[in-house]
Amino acid sequence: MSSYFITGIGTDVGKTVAAAIATLALDADYWKPIQSGLTETDRGTIKELLPDHTGTFHPESYRLKTPMSPHKAAEIDGVSITLDNIKRPQTSKNLIIEGAGGLLVPINDQHTIADLMLPTDKIVLVSSGYLGSINHTLLSISYLKSKGLKCAGIIYNHVDLDGTIDIIEKMSGVPTIGHMERHEAITPQLIKDYAQEFKAKLEQL
Repeated sequence: MSSYFITGIGTDVGKTVAAAIATLALDADYWKPIQSGLTETDRGTIKELLPDHTGTFHPESYRLKTPMSPHKAAEIDGVSITLDNIKRPQTSKNLIIEGAGGLLVPINDQHTIADLMLPTDKIVLVSSGYLGSINHTLLSISYLKSKGLKCAGIIYNHVDLDGTIDIIEKMSGVPTIGHMERHEAITPQLIKDYAQEFKAKLEQL
């Protein structure tokens, strides 16, 4: 079984939706190591989007109250985040791991989200189509390479700007897993449809 780390080029680019799709497509367990700020956790959102899923939705290692970067949220909550306390759940299934924000979001004074990744992880980058997203996507891929990590594939979230996906593919060599269109609402059926569409490429990573 494999571990898939879902990360993004920034905040609110669609990581949780992408994680739900991957969890269903790969018949996987789900885990978000650090959650901050939401009344309803991303784990709770994933469970709502996958009501019939038989995998395990593992609890967070850190559940922080303040809607800020984990390092600051932890400081406000009087919590110290350490890598030693972030232990991956044991499972016989594939494991989907969802990061917080982008790669360089600090979790303490020394470490970032990227430090939670392993060379054996199949890292899936979630990109979007806002002005500047090409730069952010290529920077994220370049940073992963500098850390000895590989971006296995990219999921794009409602990219409307013509040529965005083409130039990222040409300059990075990273394959496209799929493209999520813009939707009024995210429903369990929508997740099922995308899981079926993305399944083959996710399995090939």
